[in-house]
Amino acid sequence: MQAKNKIYLDQSSTSFPKAPGVADAMWTLLEHHGVNISRGNYQEAYSVEGDVLDTRIRLAKLFNVQDPRNIIFTPGVTFSLNTFFEGYLHPGDHVVVSGMEHNAVMRPLTRLQQRRGVRFTIAEANDRGEVPIEAFEKALERDTKAIVTLHASNVAGTILPAQAIGQLCKERDIVFVLDTAQSAGSVEIDMEAMNIDLLAFTGHKGLRGPQGIGGFAITKELIDSMEPLTVGGTGSRSNSFIQPEFMPDKYESGTMNIPGIIGLRTALIYLEKQGLSEIHNVKMSLTKRFLDGLSTIKGVRAVGMPGVEGRTSVVSITAVERDNAEIAFELERDWNIMTRVGLHCAPIAHQSLKTFPQGTVRFSFGATNTEEEIDTALEALAVLTS
Repeated sequence: MQAKNKIYLDQSSTSFPKAPGVADAMWTLLEHHGVNISRGNYQEAYSVEGDVLDTRIRLAKLFNVQDPRNIIFTPGVTFSLNTFFEGYLHPGDHVVVSGMEHNAVMRPLTRLQQRRGVRFTIAEANDRGEVPIEAFEKALERDTKAIVTLHASNVAGTILPAQAIGQLCKERDIVFVLDTAQSAGSVEIDMEAMNIDLLAFTGHKGLRGPQGIGGFAITKELIDSMEPLTVGGTGSRSNSFIQPEFMPDKYESGTMNIPGIIGLRTALIYLEKQGLSEIHNVKMSLTKRFLDGLSTIKGVRAVGMPGVEGRTSVVSITAVERDNAEIAFELERDWNIMTRVGLHCAPIAHQSLKTFPQGTVRFSFGATNTEEEIDTALEALAVLTS
């Protein structure tokens, strides 16, 4: 039985629907409060600036960041990671990454390798997408400056051992940078307990805010040694050509995405009311239902971890005898099911998973998806691969 309504199973690309109230909050700002913070010296601007500060406070609470001023807004994880790479690494520096990385890590590092002679070593992943702490230890060199890794794979959902990596970095006096694009809003993240020096986040996936807003949280120690990627007007110390060193102005130049921040604030309020663990449980229940159903379909193979332990609600599959791109096309055309097919901007992860160069069809679930939608997706796969 084909679905009449669209079934959106591409939540790890961007969440849909957004959290209740996000669009209304952004519309209200744009329609009724056309102001710019840190510039307008009037009450309405101060009010919006208060909401922006409140967003920092909520993010600081979510990630256990002691000083909300150390929450920096950027367009997203990619911009945040580029800020670190360009602002911290010097010619000849050595970095360790995982064998599951997104190109948000691999492309900036490769460019720095070509332009500055920055070196990097890959901590090997197995064909389930796991990267044990021993792989990171093995990849270290005497002059390693940082370990930069994603928290959860956007291809297979595998959660990497962030706690152990952070402890390793603390013992070796190495900077630890964590990409939480696939984990923020889905699993608990404690920046202090995990010894994270820079935590890059995006607002439009697990947090269910709008696209184009994200940022990073940073420790005081790293602030002192990381230059900003961009400099310019901040609304502060306007008499000087020198970029302010105080936070958050050091890393926030130009007019920020205020509508995005306000939308993210609404999403964070909703997340707090619903409870992160409750949302996670719903998503993992759907994931288990999908994985259990896949085990009965002979025409497809699930990639990565076999069960729900140690993963997020992202499942990639590959067809045994059919082209994956055709499967994804027919899922949308005939069943109104939206997925993502290909290499997912993570070729190194597919090399680790042994799915390169063909890629996979990726299904990713949110708390608004239903058991009926999961069952329809399974029925569709059974029909299309029989």
